[in-house]
Amino acid sequence: MTVEEIKKAILKKTTQAIERIFGQEPESLEIGFPPEIEFGDFTIPCFSLAKQFKKSPVEIAKLLAKEIERDPLFQRVEGVGPYLNFKVQNKFLFEAICTEVISQGEKFGNSDIGRGERVMVEYLSPNTNKPLHLGHVRNGVFGMAISNLLEAVGFKVIKANLINDRGVPICKSMLAWKKWANGATPETEGMKGDHFVGKWYVRYNQEAKKSPEIEKELDREVHELLRKWEAGDPETRHLWETMNQWVYQGFEETYQKLGFEFDVFYYESDTYKLGKDIVFEGLRKGVFKKDEKGAVIFELPEEFGRDKDGKPKKVTILREDGTSLYITQDLGTALLKVTEHNLDRSIYVAGSEHEYYFRCLFTILKALGYGWADKCYHLSYGMVYLPEGKMKSREGKVVDADDLIAEMEELALEEIKKREAEEEISEQEAKERAHKIGVGAIKFYLLRIRPTQDIHFDPEKSISFDGFTGPYCQYAFARTAGILRKAKTSYPKLEIQEIDFSVLGSNQEELQLARQLMKFPEEVEKAAKEFNPARIVNYVYETAQIFNQFYNKHSVLSANDPKLVKARLILVKAVSIVLKKGLNLLGIEVLERM
Repeated sequence: MTVEEIKKAILKKTTQAIERIFGQEPESLEIGFPPEIEFGDFTIPCFSLAKQFKKSPVEIAKLLAKEIERDPLFQRVEGVGPYLNFKVQNKFLFEAICTEVISQGEKFGNSDIGRGERVMVEYLSPNTNKPLHLGHVRNGVFGMAISNLLEAVGFKVIKANLINDRGVPICKSMLAWKKWANGATPETEGMKGDHFVGKWYVRYNQEAKKSPEIEKELDREVHELLRKWEAGDPETRHLWETMNQWVYQGFEETYQKLGFEFDVFYYESDTYKLGKDIVFEGLRKGVFKKDEKGAVIFELPEEFGRDKDGKPKKVTILREDGTSLYITQDLGTALLKVTEHNLDRSIYVAGSEHEYYFRCLFTILKALGYGWADKCYHLSYGMVYLPEGKMKSREGKVVDADDLIAEMEELALEEIKKREAEEEISEQEAKERAHKIGVGAIKFYLLRIRPTQDIHFDPEKSISFDGFTGPYCQYAFARTAGILRKAKTSYPKLEIQEIDFSVLGSNQEELQLARQLMKFPEEVEKAAKEFNPARIVNYVYETAQIFNQFYNKHSVLSANDPKLVKARLILVKAVSIVLKKGLNLLGIEVLERM
Protein backbone atom coordinates (compact mmCIF):
# COMPACT_ATOMS: atom_id res chain seq x y z
CA MET A 1 0.00 0.00 0.00
CA THR A 2 1.38 3.43 -0.97
CA VAL A 3 0.94 6.73 0.87
CA GLU A 4 -1.42 7.85 -1.89
CA GLU A 5 -3.51 4.68 -1.43
CA ILE A 6 -3.70 5.34 2.32
CA LYS A 7 -4.95 8.87 1.61
CA LYS A 8 -7.54 7.55 -0.86
CA ALA A 9 -8.74 4.99 1.69
CA ILE A 10 -9.18 7.74 4.30
CA LEU A 11 -11.11 9.96 1.88
CA LYS A 12 -13.29 7.05 0.73
CA LYS A 13 -14.23 5.99 4.28
CA THR A 14 -14.91 9.60 5.26
CA THR A 15 -17.10 10.11 2.18
CA GLN A 16 -19.09 6.92 2.98
CA ALA A 17 -19.61 8.08 6.58
CA ILE A 18 -20.83 11.50 5.40
CA GLU A 19 -23.32 9.86 3.02
CA ARG A 20 -24.69 7.70 5.83
CA ILE A 21 -25.07 10.64 8.23
CA PHE A 22 -26.22 13.41 5.85
CA GLY A 23 -27.59 11.48 2.88
CA GLN A 24 -25.35 13.15 0.32
CA GLU A 25 -21.73 13.32 -0.81
CA PRO A 26 -19.39 16.06 0.41
CA GLU A 27 -18.82 18.90 -2.05
CA SER A 28 -15.13 18.89 -1.19
CA LEU A 29 -12.72 17.08 1.12
CA GLU A 30 -9.09 17.97 1.76
CA ILE A 31 -6.54 15.81 3.50
CA GLY A 32 -3.43 17.11 5.19
CA PHE A 33 -1.17 16.62 8.20
CA PRO A 34 -2.04 17.54 11.80
CA PRO A 35 0.19 20.24 13.33
CA GLU A 36 1.54 17.85 15.98
CA ILE A 37 2.51 14.19 15.61
CA GLU A 38 0.48 13.14 18.69
CA PHE A 39 -2.77 14.13 16.91
CA GLY A 40 -2.22 11.45 14.26
CA ASP A 41 -0.80 11.00 10.77
CA PHE A 42 -3.51 12.62 8.62
CA THR A 43 -6.29 15.11 9.17
CA ILE A 44 -9.43 16.31 7.37
CA PRO A 45 -10.62 19.82 8.30
CA CYS A 46 -14.40 20.00 8.58
CA PHE A 47 -14.99 23.70 7.80
CA SER A 48 -16.28 23.13 4.25
CA LEU A 49 -18.57 20.36 5.57
CA ALA A 50 -19.94 22.74 8.21
CA LYS A 51 -20.86 25.21 5.47
CA GLN A 52 -22.47 22.48 3.36
CA PHE A 53 -24.45 20.75 6.13
CA LYS A 54 -25.15 23.76 8.39
CA LYS A 55 -23.58 22.26 11.52
CA SER A 56 -20.52 23.26 13.51
CA PRO A 57 -17.23 21.73 12.27
CA VAL A 58 -16.55 20.46 15.82
CA GLU A 59 -19.86 18.56 15.90
CA ILE A 60 -19.26 17.11 12.40
CA ALA A 61 -15.76 15.91 13.33
CA LYS A 62 -17.16 14.07 16.38
CA LEU A 63 -20.03 12.52 14.39
CA LEU A 64 -17.68 11.26 11.67
CA ALA A 65 -15.16 9.85 14.17
CA LYS A 66 -17.96 7.69 15.64
CA GLU A 67 -19.43 6.72 12.27
CA ILE A 68 -16.30 5.70 10.35
CA GLU A 69 -16.10 1.94 10.19
CA ARG A 70 -13.26 0.42 12.14
CA ASP A 71 -10.56 -0.80 9.82
CA PRO A 72 -7.26 -2.64 10.39
CA LEU A 73 -5.60 0.26 8.55
CA PHE A 74 -6.28 2.64 11.46
CA GLN A 75 -5.04 2.62 15.01
CA ARG A 76 -7.57 5.30 15.89
CA VAL A 77 -9.93 7.89 14.37
CA GLU A 78 -10.99 10.87 16.46
CA GLY A 79 -12.47 14.33 16.24
CA VAL A 80 -10.20 17.00 17.74
CA GLY A 81 -11.90 20.37 17.59
CA PRO A 82 -12.93 21.02 13.94
CA TYR A 83 -10.54 18.32 12.62
CA LEU A 84 -11.04 14.63 11.90
CA ASN A 85 -7.72 12.95 12.71
CA PHE A 86 -6.47 9.52 11.60
CA LYS A 87 -3.67 7.51 13.21
CA VAL A 88 -2.59 4.82 10.75
CA GLN A 89 -1.16 1.56 12.05
CA ASN A 90 2.61 2.05 12.17
CA LYS A 91 3.23 -1.09 10.14
CA PHE A 92 1.28 0.30 7.17
CA LEU A 93 2.57 3.86 7.58
CA PHE A 94 6.29 3.05 7.64
CA GLU A 95 6.04 0.33 5.04
CA ALA A 96 4.25 2.69 2.65
CA ILE A 97 6.65 5.61 2.88
CA CYS A 98 9.90 3.62 3.09
CA THR A 99 8.94 1.37 0.18
CA GLU A 100 7.93 4.37 -1.91
CA VAL A 101 11.15 6.31 -1.26
CA ILE A 102 13.53 3.38 -1.73
CA SER A 103 11.81 1.94 -4.80
CA GLN A 104 11.73 5.32 -6.54
CA GLY A 105 15.19 6.41 -5.39
CA GLU A 106 16.33 9.70 -6.92
CA LYS A 107 12.95 10.01 -8.69
CA PHE A 108 11.07 10.24 -5.39
CA GLY A 109 9.27 13.57 -5.20
CA ASN A 110 8.94 13.88 -8.97
CA SER A 111 5.57 14.37 -10.64
CA ASP A 112 4.18 14.96 -14.12
CA ILE A 113 2.15 18.15 -13.63
CA GLY A 114 4.27 19.82 -16.32
CA ARG A 115 4.29 16.93 -18.77
CA GLY A 116 4.18 18.01 -22.40
CA GLU A 117 5.10 21.64 -21.69
CA ARG A 118 8.35 23.24 -22.83
CA VAL A 119 9.84 25.98 -20.68
CA MET A 120 12.97 28.01 -21.30
CA VAL A 121 14.74 29.39 -18.24
CA GLU A 122 17.15 32.14 -19.23
CA TYR A 123 19.58 32.93 -16.45
CA LEU A 124 22.98 34.51 -15.75
CA SER A 125 23.21 36.65 -18.96
CA PRO A 126 26.67 38.15 -18.30
CA ASN A 127 28.44 40.94 -20.17
CA THR A 128 31.78 40.10 -21.75
CA ASN A 129 33.52 43.17 -20.33
CA LYS A 130 34.15 41.78 -16.83
CA PRO A 131 34.17 38.56 -14.74
CA LEU A 132 31.13 37.15 -12.97
CA HIS A 133 30.35 38.75 -9.60
CA LEU A 134 28.24 38.01 -6.53
CA GLY A 135 25.06 39.22 -8.25
CA HIS A 136 25.66 36.73 -11.08
CA VAL A 137 26.17 34.00 -8.48
CA ARG A 138 22.74 34.62 -6.95
CA ASN A 139 21.19 34.74 -10.41
CA GLY A 140 22.88 31.49 -11.48
CA VAL A 141 22.15 29.62 -8.25
CA PHE A 142 18.49 30.69 -8.46
CA GLY A 143 18.23 29.88 -12.19
CA MET A 144 19.67 26.38 -11.75
CA ALA A 145 17.43 25.60 -8.76
CA ILE A 146 14.31 26.74 -10.66
CA SER A 147 15.35 24.62 -13.66
CA ASN A 148 15.86 21.57 -11.42
CA LEU A 149 12.47 22.03 -9.75
CA LEU A 150 10.60 22.44 -13.04
CA GLU A 151 12.30 19.33 -14.45
CA ALA A 152 11.33 17.40 -11.29
CA VAL A 153 7.64 18.14 -11.88
CA GLY A 154 7.70 17.08 -15.49
CA PHE A 155 8.45 20.16 -17.59
CA LYS A 156 10.87 19.92 -20.50
CA VAL A 157 13.32 22.64 -19.45
CA ILE A 158 15.75 24.38 -21.80
CA LYS A 159 18.41 26.24 -19.80
CA ALA A 160 19.56 29.29 -21.76
CA ASN A 161 22.32 31.84 -21.33
CA LEU A 162 22.10 35.10 -23.28
CA ILE A 163 25.63 36.49 -23.59
CA ASN A 164 25.73 40.28 -23.86
CA ASP A 165 28.81 40.21 -26.07
CA ARG A 166 28.56 43.56 -27.85
CA GLY A 167 27.67 47.17 -27.12
CA VAL A 168 29.08 50.13 -25.24
CA PRO A 169 30.52 48.29 -22.16
CA ILE A 170 32.45 45.84 -24.35
CA CYS A 171 33.73 48.68 -26.52
CA LYS A 172 35.05 50.41 -23.39
CA SER A 173 37.22 47.36 -22.57
CA MET A 174 38.37 47.18 -26.19
CA LEU A 175 39.28 50.87 -26.35
CA ALA A 176 41.21 50.70 -23.06
CA TRP A 177 43.15 47.65 -24.26
CA LYS A 178 44.03 49.42 -27.53
CA LYS A 179 45.25 52.52 -25.71
CA TRP A 180 47.11 51.14 -22.70
CA ALA A 181 47.71 47.35 -22.89
CA ASN A 182 50.79 47.43 -25.15
CA GLY A 183 49.78 44.07 -26.62
CA ALA A 184 49.40 42.28 -23.26
CA THR A 185 47.35 39.05 -23.10
CA PRO A 186 46.03 36.88 -20.28
CA GLU A 187 48.97 34.55 -20.85
CA THR A 188 51.62 37.30 -20.63
CA GLU A 189 49.96 38.69 -17.48
CA GLY A 190 49.28 35.29 -15.91
CA MET A 191 45.59 36.19 -15.47
CA LYS A 192 42.29 34.40 -16.00
CA GLY A 193 40.81 35.71 -19.26
CA ASP A 194 37.67 37.34 -17.87
CA HIS A 195 39.66 39.04 -15.12
CA PHE A 196 42.14 40.35 -17.69
CA VAL A 197 39.41 41.93 -19.83
CA GLY A 198 37.70 43.28 -16.71
CA LYS A 199 40.96 45.00 -15.77
CA TRP A 200 40.72 47.14 -18.92
CA TYR A 201 37.08 48.01 -18.28
CA VAL A 202 38.14 49.30 -14.87
CA ARG A 203 41.03 51.19 -16.46
CA TYR A 204 38.66 52.90 -18.90
CA ASN A 205 36.49 54.18 -16.03
CA GLN A 206 39.55 55.34 -14.09
CA GLU A 207 40.78 57.36 -17.07
CA ALA A 208 37.31 58.79 -17.78
CA LYS A 209 37.10 60.16 -14.24
CA LYS A 210 40.20 62.33 -14.66
CA SER A 211 38.29 65.19 -16.28
CA PRO A 212 35.03 65.93 -18.11
CA GLU A 213 37.00 66.60 -21.28
CA ILE A 214 38.73 63.20 -21.16
CA GLU A 215 35.42 61.48 -20.41
CA LYS A 216 33.76 63.20 -23.36
CA GLU A 217 36.56 62.24 -25.76
CA LEU A 218 36.68 58.64 -24.58
CA ASP A 219 32.89 58.39 -24.92
CA ARG A 220 33.14 59.67 -28.49
CA GLU A 221 35.81 57.07 -29.30
CA VAL A 222 33.73 54.28 -27.75
CA HIS A 223 30.69 55.10 -29.89
CA GLU A 224 32.90 55.32 -32.97
CA LEU A 225 34.25 51.86 -32.11
CA LEU A 226 30.68 50.56 -31.77
CA ARG A 227 29.73 52.10 -35.11
CA LYS A 228 32.77 50.42 -36.73
CA TRP A 229 31.80 47.11 -35.13
CA GLU A 230 28.25 47.29 -36.51
CA ALA A 231 29.68 48.27 -39.92
CA GLY A 232 31.79 45.09 -39.86
CA ASP A 233 35.23 46.76 -39.72
CA PRO A 234 37.73 43.80 -39.88
CA GLU A 235 40.25 45.15 -37.36
CA THR A 236 37.54 46.03 -34.83
CA ARG A 237 35.84 42.68 -35.27
CA HIS A 238 39.14 40.77 -34.85
CA LEU A 239 39.93 42.53 -31.54
CA TRP A 240 36.36 41.96 -30.35
CA GLU A 241 36.51 38.23 -31.13
CA THR A 242 39.91 37.88 -29.44
CA MET A 243 38.87 39.61 -26.23
CA ASN A 244 35.54 37.74 -26.07
CA GLN A 245 37.35 34.40 -26.39
CA TRP A 246 39.49 35.34 -23.39
CA VAL A 247 36.32 36.04 -21.44
CA TYR A 248 34.53 32.84 -22.51
CA GLN A 249 37.44 30.71 -21.33
CA GLY A 250 37.30 32.45 -17.96
CA PHE A 251 33.52 32.15 -17.72
CA GLU A 252 33.64 28.40 -18.45
CA GLU A 253 35.98 27.82 -15.49
CA THR A 254 33.59 29.67 -13.19
CA TYR A 255 30.55 27.83 -14.58
CA GLN A 256 32.21 24.52 -13.76
CA LYS A 257 33.13 25.60 -10.25
CA LEU A 258 29.53 26.59 -9.54
CA GLY A 259 27.88 23.70 -11.42
CA PHE A 260 25.99 25.96 -13.83
CA GLU A 261 24.66 24.14 -16.91
CA PHE A 262 23.22 25.46 -20.16
CA ASP A 263 21.47 23.74 -23.05
CA VAL A 264 21.66 26.70 -25.40
CA PHE A 265 23.63 29.93 -25.69
CA TYR A 266 22.34 33.08 -27.38
CA TYR A 267 24.69 35.91 -28.31
CA GLU A 268 23.63 39.52 -28.63
CA SER A 269 25.93 39.81 -31.66
CA ASP A 270 23.79 37.18 -33.42
CA THR A 271 20.36 38.46 -32.39
CA TYR A 272 20.69 42.25 -32.67
CA LYS A 273 20.21 42.18 -36.48
CA LEU A 274 16.94 40.28 -36.11
CA GLY A 275 16.00 42.84 -33.46
CA LYS A 276 16.71 45.64 -35.94
CA ASP A 277 14.54 43.92 -38.57
CA ILE A 278 11.71 43.74 -36.03
CA VAL A 279 12.18 47.45 -35.26
CA PHE A 280 12.04 48.43 -38.95
CA GLU A 281 8.91 46.31 -39.42
CA GLY A 282 7.42 47.99 -36.32
CA LEU A 283 8.19 51.38 -37.85
CA ARG A 284 6.46 50.37 -41.07
CA LYS A 285 3.36 49.25 -39.11
CA GLY A 286 3.31 52.39 -36.99
CA VAL A 287 4.06 50.60 -33.71
CA PHE A 288 7.25 52.67 -33.41
CA LYS A 289 8.13 56.16 -34.59
CA LYS A 290 11.16 58.43 -34.79
CA ASP A 291 11.77 61.34 -32.42
CA GLU A 292 13.14 64.73 -33.40
CA LYS A 293 16.74 63.44 -33.23
CA GLY A 294 16.06 60.41 -35.40
CA ALA A 295 16.05 57.75 -32.67
CA VAL A 296 13.35 55.06 -32.91
CA ILE A 297 11.01 55.15 -29.92
CA PHE A 298 7.96 53.36 -28.52
CA GLU A 299 5.29 55.27 -26.63
CA LEU A 300 4.22 53.30 -23.57
CA PRO A 301 0.49 52.86 -22.82
CA GLU A 302 -1.36 54.81 -20.17
CA GLU A 303 -0.73 52.30 -17.34
CA PHE A 304 2.95 53.33 -17.34
CA GLY A 305 1.98 56.88 -16.42
CA ARG A 306 3.19 60.06 -18.10
CA ASP A 307 6.30 62.24 -18.11
CA LYS A 308 6.45 65.55 -16.22
CA ASP A 309 5.36 67.36 -19.37
CA GLY A 310 2.23 65.19 -19.52
CA LYS A 311 3.33 63.27 -22.58
CA PRO A 312 3.37 59.45 -22.73
CA LYS A 313 6.53 57.80 -21.42
CA LYS A 314 8.87 56.54 -24.13
CA VAL A 315 11.38 53.74 -24.65
CA THR A 316 14.24 54.22 -27.11
CA ILE A 317 14.48 51.15 -29.36
CA LEU A 318 17.26 52.29 -31.70
CA ARG A 319 19.79 55.15 -31.28
CA GLU A 320 19.81 58.09 -33.68
CA ASP A 321 23.08 56.83 -35.23
CA GLY A 322 21.35 53.51 -36.04
CA THR A 323 23.18 51.44 -33.43
CA SER A 324 21.15 49.03 -31.30
CA LEU A 325 20.51 48.81 -27.56
CA TYR A 326 19.84 45.90 -25.20
CA ILE A 327 16.13 46.10 -25.92
CA THR A 328 16.81 45.87 -29.68
CA GLN A 329 18.51 42.50 -29.36
CA ASP A 330 16.04 41.34 -26.68
CA LEU A 331 13.24 41.69 -29.24
CA GLY A 332 15.20 39.47 -31.62
CA THR A 333 16.17 36.95 -28.94
CA ALA A 334 12.58 36.67 -27.68
CA LEU A 335 11.40 35.75 -31.18
CA LEU A 336 14.25 33.27 -31.72
CA LYS A 337 13.57 31.51 -28.42
CA VAL A 338 9.90 30.85 -29.08
CA THR A 339 10.26 29.90 -32.74
CA GLU A 340 13.35 27.69 -32.37
CA HIS A 341 12.13 25.79 -29.30
CA ASN A 342 8.32 25.88 -29.60
CA LEU A 343 8.02 27.20 -26.05
CA ASP A 344 4.97 27.13 -23.82
CA ARG A 345 6.69 29.58 -21.49
CA SER A 346 9.79 31.78 -21.55
CA ILE A 347 11.16 32.69 -18.12
CA TYR A 348 13.69 35.48 -17.65
CA VAL A 349 15.64 35.24 -14.37
CA ALA A 350 16.78 38.77 -13.59
CA GLY A 351 17.09 41.10 -10.60
CA SER A 352 14.24 43.20 -9.26
CA GLU A 353 15.94 46.36 -10.58
CA HIS A 354 14.97 45.17 -14.08
CA GLU A 355 11.22 44.87 -13.40
CA TYR A 356 10.35 48.07 -15.28
CA TYR A 357 12.53 47.03 -18.24
CA PHE A 358 10.78 43.68 -18.64
CA ARG A 359 7.35 45.29 -18.32
CA CYS A 360 8.36 47.50 -21.23
CA LEU A 361 9.81 44.61 -23.26
CA PHE A 362 6.72 42.42 -22.89
CA THR A 363 4.41 45.36 -23.65
CA ILE A 364 6.34 46.09 -26.86
CA LEU A 365 6.18 42.43 -27.91
CA LYS A 366 2.38 42.50 -27.43
CA ALA A 367 2.11 45.75 -29.40
CA LEU A 368 4.02 44.09 -32.25
CA GLY A 369 1.28 41.45 -32.39
CA TYR A 370 3.16 38.46 -30.96
CA GLY A 371 0.50 36.30 -29.31
CA TRP A 372 3.15 34.43 -27.35
CA ALA A 373 4.17 37.60 -25.47
CA ASP A 374 1.85 36.47 -22.66
CA LYS A 375 4.06 33.39 -22.28
CA CYS A 376 7.01 35.59 -21.27
CA TYR A 377 7.60 35.99 -17.54
CA HIS A 378 10.17 37.94 -15.53
CA LEU A 379 11.24 35.89 -12.51
CA SER A 380 12.51 38.61 -10.22
CA TYR A 381 14.88 38.30 -7.26
CA GLY A 382 16.31 40.73 -4.72
CA MET A 383 19.76 42.21 -4.29
CA VAL A 384 22.61 40.42 -2.52
CA TYR A 385 25.08 42.20 -0.26
CA LEU A 386 28.09 41.30 1.86
CA PRO A 387 28.60 42.63 5.40
CA GLU A 388 31.02 45.55 5.30
CA GLY A 389 34.65 44.47 5.49
CA LYS A 390 33.97 40.75 5.08
CA MET A 391 35.55 40.49 1.63
CA LYS A 392 37.16 42.80 -0.88
CA SER A 393 37.16 42.26 -4.60
CA ARG A 394 40.23 43.02 -6.69
CA GLU A 395 38.32 45.96 -8.19
CA GLY A 396 37.09 47.36 -4.89
CA LYS A 397 33.44 47.70 -5.92
CA VAL A 398 31.90 44.31 -6.63
CA VAL A 399 32.65 40.90 -5.19
CA ASP A 400 34.21 38.69 -7.82
CA ALA A 401 32.67 35.20 -8.08
CA ASP A 402 36.05 33.45 -8.21
CA ASP A 403 37.24 35.37 -5.14
CA LEU A 404 34.07 34.37 -3.30
CA ILE A 405 34.51 30.68 -4.17
CA ALA A 406 38.17 30.74 -3.11
CA GLU A 407 37.27 32.43 0.19
CA MET A 408 34.53 29.89 0.89
CA GLU A 409 36.84 26.96 0.07
CA GLU A 410 39.42 28.37 2.49
CA LEU A 411 36.83 28.70 5.26
CA ALA A 412 35.61 25.15 4.57
CA LEU A 413 39.17 23.83 4.68
CA GLU A 414 39.62 25.38 8.13
CA GLU A 415 36.48 23.56 9.33
CA ILE A 416 37.71 20.28 7.82
CA LYS A 417 41.10 20.64 9.54
CA LYS A 418 39.37 21.12 12.90
CA ARG A 419 37.87 17.66 12.40
CA GLU A 420 41.01 16.07 10.95
CA ALA A 421 41.74 14.31 14.22
CA GLU A 422 38.60 12.22 13.63
CA GLU A 423 39.74 11.06 10.19
CA GLU A 424 43.06 11.39 8.40
CA ILE A 425 42.57 12.39 4.76
CA SER A 426 44.86 13.39 1.89
CA GLU A 427 45.35 17.01 0.88
CA GLN A 428 43.58 16.34 -2.44
CA GLU A 429 40.55 14.81 -0.67
CA ALA A 430 40.46 17.75 1.76
CA LYS A 431 40.41 20.23 -1.17
CA GLU A 432 37.64 18.33 -2.96
CA ARG A 433 35.54 18.29 0.20
CA ALA A 434 36.26 21.97 0.81
CA HIS A 435 35.03 22.82 -2.69
CA LYS A 436 31.74 20.91 -2.28
CA ILE A 437 31.16 22.33 1.19
CA GLY A 438 32.12 25.89 0.21
CA VAL A 439 30.01 26.05 -2.95
CA GLY A 440 27.15 24.21 -1.19
CA ALA A 441 27.26 26.80 1.59
CA ILE A 442 26.97 29.65 -0.95
CA LYS A 443 24.00 28.06 -2.71
CA PHE A 444 22.11 27.13 0.45
CA TYR A 445 22.54 30.59 1.99
CA LEU A 446 21.48 32.40 -1.20
CA LEU A 447 18.39 30.21 -1.62
CA ARG A 448 17.20 30.08 1.98
CA ILE A 449 14.97 33.17 1.75
CA ARG A 450 12.19 33.96 -0.72
CA PRO A 451 13.65 35.07 -4.07
CA THR A 452 12.12 38.57 -3.94
CA GLN A 453 13.90 39.43 -0.68
CA ASP A 454 17.27 41.16 -0.51
CA ILE A 455 19.93 39.12 1.26
CA HIS A 456 23.11 39.90 3.20
CA PHE A 457 25.46 37.04 2.47
CA ASP A 458 27.76 36.31 5.42
CA PRO A 459 30.54 33.89 4.37
CA GLU A 460 31.47 32.86 7.93
CA LYS A 461 27.88 32.20 9.02
CA SER A 462 27.08 30.30 5.84
CA ILE A 463 29.97 27.84 6.30
CA SER A 464 29.02 26.83 9.85
CA PHE A 465 28.43 23.12 10.44
CA ASP A 466 25.70 24.07 12.93
CA GLY A 467 22.45 25.92 12.33
CA PHE A 468 20.50 26.84 9.23
CA THR A 469 23.30 26.18 6.71
CA GLY A 470 24.26 23.97 3.81
CA PRO A 471 27.14 22.25 5.64
CA TYR A 472 24.76 21.29 8.48
CA CYS A 473 22.50 19.51 5.97
CA GLN A 474 25.43 17.96 4.09
CA TYR A 475 26.71 16.67 7.42
CA ALA A 476 23.34 15.08 8.19
CA PHE A 477 23.51 13.24 4.87
CA ALA A 478 27.10 12.15 5.61
CA ARG A 479 25.83 10.69 8.91
CA THR A 480 23.21 8.63 7.10
CA ALA A 481 25.88 7.45 4.66
CA GLY A 482 28.17 6.53 7.56
CA ILE A 483 25.49 4.44 9.27
CA LEU A 484 24.67 2.59 6.05
CA ARG A 485 28.36 2.06 5.29
CA LYS A 486 29.00 0.48 8.71
CA ALA A 487 25.89 -1.70 8.36
CA LYS A 488 27.12 -3.39 5.18
CA THR A 489 29.40 -5.74 7.15
CA SER A 490 26.56 -7.24 9.20
CA TYR A 491 23.73 -6.60 6.73
CA PRO A 492 25.15 -6.81 3.19
CA LYS A 493 21.65 -7.15 1.72
CA LEU A 494 18.57 -5.49 3.14
CA GLU A 495 15.45 -6.60 1.29
CA ILE A 496 12.53 -4.31 2.05
CA GLN A 497 9.99 -7.15 1.85
CA GLU A 498 11.75 -8.85 4.78
CA ILE A 499 11.41 -5.86 7.10
CA ASP A 500 8.98 -5.92 10.03
CA PHE A 501 7.78 -2.32 10.03
CA SER A 502 5.55 -2.83 13.06
CA VAL A 503 8.60 -2.31 15.30
CA LEU A 504 8.87 1.32 14.19
CA GLY A 505 6.86 4.25 15.52
CA SER A 506 7.15 3.67 19.25
CA ASN A 507 8.87 7.05 19.63
CA GLN A 508 8.18 10.55 18.39
CA GLU A 509 11.41 10.90 16.38
CA GLU A 510 10.61 7.94 14.10
CA LEU A 511 7.07 9.21 13.58
CA GLN A 512 8.37 12.67 12.74
CA LEU A 513 10.77 11.20 10.18
CA ALA A 514 7.92 9.29 8.51
CA ARG A 515 5.79 12.47 8.43
CA GLN A 516 8.67 14.49 7.01
CA LEU A 517 9.36 11.97 4.23
CA MET A 518 5.67 11.95 3.23
CA LYS A 519 5.69 15.74 2.85
CA PHE A 520 8.53 15.82 0.29
CA PRO A 521 6.54 15.39 -2.99
CA GLU A 522 4.10 18.09 -1.90
CA GLU A 523 6.96 20.49 -1.07
CA VAL A 524 8.63 19.90 -4.45
CA GLU A 525 5.38 20.61 -6.28
CA LYS A 526 4.67 23.77 -4.28
CA ALA A 527 8.25 25.03 -4.68
CA ALA A 528 8.02 24.56 -8.46
CA LYS A 529 4.60 26.24 -8.74
CA GLU A 530 5.73 29.19 -6.61
CA PHE A 531 9.20 29.45 -8.23
CA ASN A 532 10.46 29.34 -4.66
CA PRO A 533 13.49 27.09 -3.88
CA ALA A 534 13.40 28.40 -0.28
CA ARG A 535 10.66 25.84 0.38
CA ILE A 536 13.14 23.05 -0.40
CA VAL A 537 15.86 24.73 1.66
CA ASN A 538 13.55 24.81 4.68
CA TYR A 539 12.38 21.26 4.05
CA VAL A 540 15.93 19.87 3.83
CA TYR A 541 16.96 21.74 6.98
CA GLU A 542 13.93 20.45 8.93
CA THR A 543 14.65 16.91 7.72
CA ALA A 544 18.29 17.20 8.83
CA GLN A 545 17.15 18.50 12.24
CA ILE A 546 14.62 15.68 12.74
CA PHE A 547 17.15 13.07 11.64
CA ASN A 548 19.80 14.44 14.03
CA GLN A 549 17.30 14.32 16.90
CA PHE A 550 16.55 10.70 16.01
CA TYR A 551 20.29 9.90 15.68
CA ASN A 552 21.10 11.46 19.07
CA LYS A 553 18.29 9.67 20.94
CA HIS A 554 18.09 6.25 19.33
CA SER A 555 20.71 3.74 18.34
CA VAL A 556 20.46 2.14 14.91
CA LEU A 557 23.19 -0.50 14.71
CA SER A 558 23.24 -1.17 18.48
CA ALA A 559 19.49 -1.57 18.96
CA ASN A 560 18.64 -4.68 21.05
CA ASP A 561 16.24 -6.26 18.57
CA PRO A 562 17.69 -7.33 15.15
CA LYS A 563 14.27 -6.59 13.61
CA LEU A 564 14.50 -3.04 14.91
CA VAL A 565 18.06 -2.66 13.56
CA LYS A 566 16.92 -3.66 10.07
CA ALA A 567 13.81 -1.49 10.16
CA ARG A 568 15.75 1.54 11.34
CA LEU A 569 18.39 0.96 8.65
CA ILE A 570 15.66 1.06 6.01
CA LEU A 571 14.30 4.27 7.55
CA VAL A 572 17.79 5.81 7.53
CA LYS A 573 18.20 4.78 3.89
CA ALA A 574 14.94 6.54 3.01
CA VAL A 575 16.06 9.68 4.84
CA SER A 576 19.41 9.52 3.03
CA ILE A 577 17.69 9.39 -0.38
CA VAL A 578 15.45 12.36 0.41
CA LEU A 579 18.26 14.50 1.85
CA LYS A 580 20.35 13.87 -1.26
CA LYS A 581 17.45 14.59 -3.62
CA GLY A 582 16.54 17.80 -1.78
CA LEU A 583 20.12 19.09 -1.81
CA ASN A 584 20.55 18.13 -5.47
CA LEU A 585 17.42 20.10 -6.39
CA LEU A 586 19.22 23.12 -4.92
CA GLY A 587 22.30 22.30 -7.01
CA ILE A 588 24.23 21.18 -3.91
CA GLU A 589 26.47 18.11 -4.00
CA VAL A 590 26.47 15.68 -1.10
CA LEU A 591 29.48 14.09 0.61
CA GLU A 592 29.66 10.51 1.85
CA ARG A 593 32.20 11.63 4.44
CA MET A 594 32.73 14.97 6.18
